[in-house]
Amino acid sequence: MATAEKPKYKVIGTRPVRHDGVDKVTGRARYGADTQLTGMLFGATLRSPHAHANIKSIDTSKAEALPGVRAVMTNADLPEQGDRVVELGEGAVNMRHLNANVLAKEKVLYKGHAIAAVAADTVHIAEEACKLIEVDYEVLEPVLDVVKAMADDAPVLNDDIRTESLGSHPASDDASKHTNVAKHFVFEKGDIAKGFAEADIVIEREFDTATVHQGYIEPHASTVHWNTDGKVTVWTCTQGTFSVRHQTAELCGIPISDVKVIPTEIGGGFGGKISVYLPPVAAVLSKKTGRPVKLVMDRAAVFEATGPTPGSHMKVKIGATKDGKIVAGEAWIAFEAGAYTGSPIAPGCMCVFSCYDVPNAKVDGFDVCVNKPRSNAYRAPGSTQVCFATETIVDEICREIGMEPAEFRLKNAAKEGVRRVDGPVYGKVGMIETVQAIKDSDHYQTPLTGKFQGRGIATGFWFNCGLKSAATATVNPDGTVSLVEGSTDIGGSRAGLAMQLAETLGITAEEVKPTVVDTDSVGYTDVTGGSRVTFATGIAAINAGKDIQQQMCARAAMIWDCDEADVRYEDGCIIGSGENRFTFKELAAKINATGGPIAGRGTASEETQAGAFGTHCADVEVDPDTGKVQIIRYTVAQDVGTAIHPSYVEGQLQGGAVQGIGWALNEEYWYDEAGSIRNASFLDYRIPTIYDVPMIETILVEVPDPGHPYGVRGVGEVPICPPPAAIANAIFDAIGVRMRDLPMAPHKVCAEVLKK
Repeated sequence: MATAEKPKYKVIGTRPVRHDGVDKVTGRARYGADTQLTGMLFGATLRSPHAHANIKSIDTSKAEALPGVRAVMTNADLPEQGDRVVELGEGAVNMRHLNANVLAKEKVLYKGHAIAAVAADTVHIAEEACKLIEVDYEVLEPVLDVVKAMADDAPVLNDDIRTESLGSHPASDDASKHTNVAKHFVFEKGDIAKGFAEADIVIEREFDTATVHQGYIEPHASTVHWNTDGKVTVWTCTQGTFSVRHQTAELCGIPISDVKVIPTEIGGGFGGKISVYLPPVAAVLSKKTGRPVKLVMDRAAVFEATGPTPGSHMKVKIGATKDGKIVAGEAWIAFEAGAYTGSPIAPGCMCVFSCYDVPNAKVDGFDVCVNKPRSNAYRAPGSTQVCFATETIVDEICREIGMEPAEFRLKNAAKEGVRRVDGPVYGKVGMIETVQAIKDSDHYQTPLTGKFQGRGIATGFWFNCGLKSAATATVNPDGTVSLVEGSTDIGGSRAGLAMQLAETLGITAEEVKPTVVDTDSVGYTDVTGGSRVTFATGIAAINAGKDIQQQMCARAAMIWDCDEADVRYEDGCIIGSGENRFTFKELAAKINATGGPIAGRGTASEETQAGAFGTHCADVEVDPDTGKVQIIRYTVAQDVGTAIHPSYVEGQLQGGAVQGIGWALNEEYWYDEAGSIRNASFLDYRIPTIYDVPMIETILVEVPDPGHPYGVRGVGEVPICPPPAAIANAIFDAIGVRMRDLPMAPHKVCAEVLKK
């Protein structure tokens, strides 16, 4: 559906075959572990069996003596970083912490924390060598709960962390105190005391969400060759080649110009393949041996030692009038950072009330270290957790005042001109349109008929990133165009970028040949994340196309011996005065004979996008005896700006919704009291399968973002946000119990039923 008459496009909005499709379905696509180099060695990593312990000593002598072992390394082989903060394209990172996360130094801070690594002739020898490394531990008490970690008597993980307060007041009176609370954010708007005084109904609830993994199929894999000339080449599956380059260079103590990162195909990431774990280790092992070294994580290591999304504890309070107007909101949010600071607490604070016009609001957010792996992004990082809390309370308010849930959301919806609690004012956004689309949908209009069936809706938001991108495009003599860009393709971005360039040039999508290249072959490009690529790298590709247009016009003017101002580019043709006219292909055939190659350059440096909203409708059937929740129908309506490739957009909405359903019903890290994860495999960590979800219905709402030439909005983040709340609201509608703890597993549902 569209909210206004759509522009007429030739390529945008069509569904061409994806450019990378043949390689992937035939098995020719090369992923991280597929890299093979002459003389390559194989690495393995020794990981901590303890969640919290001091390292008293490490003895590698027996491992070094094993036949076939070529090198052993520990943190002592990495340059000292000191306590310094570096911007790496994914946010600021304390290099001391990043260094210690790659290989533990004085302490291990989670089960699976890397301690040492071995390079050997075979991976089996390397693994056996790891078993021979002797580590003397002083085991310490772990802290696994975010609230317990904030207590004054909690074991402190890092002796260099003091609470950094960003807002109106500090989290603690003693700024010098050792603590697990790394950051305290405070956002305020209006007067919350006045707002709550005006409310006829005030609801305050507490919520908990579990640690959740991104669930990507391909484990982390890196191959590195440190050449004798000092140049380091990295082959890896990553969401950001330039970030890997910077992190590897910093951790190895070499200039970034000495590091080249070559991206392989990537079998999923969702935010989990931004931080580095393997490249610096493989690099040092390669330097020691003079040979390329490959490191590949097994599935258990992926779960135990890479960054999941953080668990959380939240207190949210919302006040509304009896006629359904929100007048105040207050939130207290604590996110698990994992072993080192860096949870998405800031985005969580930004998103908690972002779907509504809340005149009076206050948000306190805390970044808290616990004995779990350092958290990483996961599709709209921080937003799913807070959406669960806010949208559950909104549904409860609707029940209390007797107002239809869609009408309440329409009455309070964020729209152009509304200021968020964190400061920005909305431009043109489409929340109202997504709610209306659900309200008007066949799904919402069809009554439920079964016993213990219920329906719930929820709305989610992500602000979408802009950031920096670069692209070049070269005209080939046959009329095709080679597009070179630096954004890792996770969700079909090669096709989306090729289509935007094709639209700009007036040629077909098939006539653009997109390639994702290494860090030496394209200008700086930020990570693939935050729903930024189709938007920002798309702008870079469009600008490259405009550069080509200008050059083609200049070339035609030279051929026609006329003034360049008399030549225009229109719908894939170069048009002069009179009968002078070339198609793109006709002029492309002449470029080598009339001045040589034509290459267009484009860059983008976008602060942000306009943001995106999605509203979901979930129907469930609950078995009150077993607690099992079965989803029987599910619809996603999302403001996608302009759908470049509708099939890809639909896939993003469906995939995000299924991941959100996993958060809602099944997925969680399960730790024992010693801090060991007991479900570090896809057998025990249960993600949704085809048997768990129906076909996800999609409604593409198109409210173009005026900040993009074609109205693009990022679409990949938002669909994961509403599912837990929509399903929780549906469960209440079905059996009358409120769920405030994720995942809403059968035993938890049964426990709430028994309380009735």
